[in-house]
Amino acid sequence: MIEPHVPAPPGSRPSWGGSGGSGTPPSGGRGTAARLPVRPGVGRFLVLAGVFVCAACGLVYELELVALASYLIGDSVTQASVVLSVMVFAMGLGSLAAKRLRRFAAAGFGAVEAVLALVGGSSAMVLYAVFAWTGAWTGGWGGLGADGPRLLLVAFSLAIGVLIGAEVPLLMELIQRVRRQDAGGAVADLFAADYVGALVGGLAFPFVLLPFLGQLTGALLTGTVNAVVGAALVLGLFRRDMTRRARRLLLAANAAVLALLATATVLADDFERAARHAVYGPDVRVAVRTGAQEVILTGDTDGRPLALFLDGRLRVRADDERRRHEALVHPAMSGPHARVLILGGGDGLALREVLRHPDVRRVDVVESDPGLTRLARHDPGLSALNEHAFGDARVRVVADDAFRRLRTTPTGAYDVVISDLPDPGVTAGTKFYSQEFYGLLRRVLAPEGRLVVHAGPVLAQPRTFWTVDATLRAAGLRTVPYRVGARDTGRAPRDWGFLLASRGAPALRLDPAGPRPRTVTAGSLERDARATARTRIDGLPPSTLVHPRY
Repeated sequence: MIEPHVPAPPGSRPSWGGSGGSGTPPSGGRGTAARLPVRPGVGRFLVLAGVFVCAACGLVYELELVALASYLIGDSVTQASVVLSVMVFAMGLGSLAAKRLRRFAAAGFGAVEAVLALVGGSSAMVLYAVFAWTGAWTGGWGGLGADGPRLLLVAFSLAIGVLIGAEVPLLMELIQRVRRQDAGGAVADLFAADYVGALVGGLAFPFVLLPFLGQLTGALLTGTVNAVVGAALVLGLFRRDMTRRARRLLLAANAAVLALLATATVLADDFERAARHAVYGPDVRVAVRTGAQEVILTGDTDGRPLALFLDGRLRVRADDERRRHEALVHPAMSGPHARVLILGGGDGLALREVLRHPDVRRVDVVESDPGLTRLARHDPGLSALNEHAFGDARVRVVADDAFRRLRTTPTGAYDVVISDLPDPGVTAGTKFYSQEFYGLLRRVLAPEGRLVVHAGPVLAQPRTFWTVDATLRAAGLRTVPYRVGARDTGRAPRDWGFLLASRGAPALRLDPAGPRPRTVTAGSLERDARATARTRIDGLPPSTLVHPRY
């Protein structure tokens, strides 16, 4: 229920202050002036500065939850929707709950900031620990009732939202105690500082915290700043509004929070290494964050097979990758293939198979992450696996977005296009499985050119696979679907699905004059194509940029 309140006219004197200033009331009550150690103008500026910093920290917590959930679960649109909607709802609950604390606004705000600093600062570490040591983050939200880790994500979003929502009513009370003004002017000042702080926090997260500190240390540092500013504002500016016992409790609580955050920051590197070993095994050789993604290389020592992970997803396993890349490349190379375009494929393994055809004159590799191609060139294990393909004189590597690159590519420039991009279920790659994208690919194909698309697993995600097929057909291409089985590792799908496409009816076959694949034969392709056709789902609409279907 909204309480009645008549704001004082702009510029009017406070009701507690007479001409001689002898009407100062006791501290701590609502509507009373705070006994400040500084002039009211300076005090008001310090409160607004605190609003600015707290708003920046709050937005960092929100973005950190969205980013971490996107990395660990995938489907960033769903994660952003869940986290932000829950958090905004919780902010409303927090604002209502804070009404009861306005009488103790200074102590209440200090307590809220201490708890928010601890919860927000530690959220990334706790969620990553659950991911690393339980492995229960894969899949969608369908099994929410039995899915503890996702409920933990919702719980953090709810808790942080409630605490952020409680800030505004308490800060409104504090700023009015500094100098009484009309409610509209106070709200305008408060929200202006809040929104500008949110802007700074929103820009600091992707451009400063994430690239230079990483998610764990960045969140912990944000919590530390939050705790320091909240405690300094209350204990420095409004200490006379609190009893001695309240000041001591607040000081002890903030000291404990800062000690916990500082300890976690010191141990963050060791924690990350331990968590990485829990996720990827004890033989992690390379762990780097490029400008686009986290790249992990494991194995290739003591007889263990090399494995490549991109943002936590298994991309390559050396003892099984040849089956995937031979099935991806060789059917498309049956026909003219002097000019080849590879989209993605920064690991160099599809390129290796293309270069096995001696009459290939030129291969363009368009990879958005130059850090991955650099690793594929120079890492001893990965470069040996791709047979040093990037050192071939016929190869030209372009670090660019595939969509942007195709818009400037001449018509009919390539005989073969190989799309070795992230799965369509990954939100960042959805545009590469759209009707508009396939329209660009159709334009750059030569009249008898062929396109092959890695379209995700058939058995695990048949609807996604056949949506890619419908999208290719909507772009004016005819398709032949096929799949190959994968080794069951518990971390990767049981098969890989592909679509061979061209303007005319494509023939699923191997080049009789080309090199003989080790794992794929004409007979196995035919059998796998028949098995794939039995999973067909008819009537699916195509995916477009403005209406994605994956």
